[in-house]
Amino acid sequence: MSDQTAKYLDTFPTWLRSLGDDAEHLAALLGEKGLSPAAAQAVAGGLNYLFKSLDLIPDGIDDIGYLDDAFVLRVAADLALREDTGETAAETLRPINVLANDCDMLREYLDKDYGRLEAYVKGLRKGAARGRSVDDILGDESVRGEFLSDVRGFAKSYESPSFSREEKNLIKLRAFFDAKLPK
Repeated sequence: MSDQTAKYLDTFPTWLRSLGDDAEHLAALLGEKGLSPAAAQAVAGGLNYLFKSLDLIPDGIDDIGYLDDAFVLRVAADLALREDTGETAAETLRPINVLANDCDMLREYLDKDYGRLEAYVKGLRKGAARGRSVDDILGDESVRGEFLSDVRGFAKSYESPSFSREEKNLIKLRAFFDAKLPK
C-alpha cells in the first residue's frame, strides 16, 4: 500500500466522523449578517446537498455512502472562502478554513475529476432539495429557519458509517465520482 493510499484511508474516516459537526459549522455561517451573497450561496448549496434524494453516491452504500457529502461540504467551504466573506469574524471562519484546506487532499485524490466536482458544487446554487432552493433559503427567513433546523437535526441524528481501511473502497469511491459527475 502506497503512502498516498494510506493517507486517504486514514483521513476519509475522520471526515465521515466529523460530517455532522462540519454541517453545523457551515450552517453557523448562514447566520452571519456580513457574509456576502455569493459566499452564502456556496454554503447554502453545499448544505442543501445533504438533503438531495439523488446523491452522487447513495447514502446507504457501505463505507463510502456519506463521503460525497463530506467532499461537497469541503468544496462548498472552499468556494465560500474564495468569495468576499464580508465582515465575518476570523474566529467564525476558522472551522470553515479547516474544511477548505482539506480541498488540497481532494484535488490530489480526485486529480482530473476535482474540477468536475467543483463545477458540480457550484451548480448546487441553482438546485433544490426538499422543495427548497438556495434562493428560498437565503431570501426567506422562515425557510432559512426550517432549513437550519433540518441541518441541526441531520447533525444530531447522523451516525458515521464504518469505513474499512481497504483500498477497494478508494477504487469504488473514485469510480462513483467518475461515473456520476457531469462530464
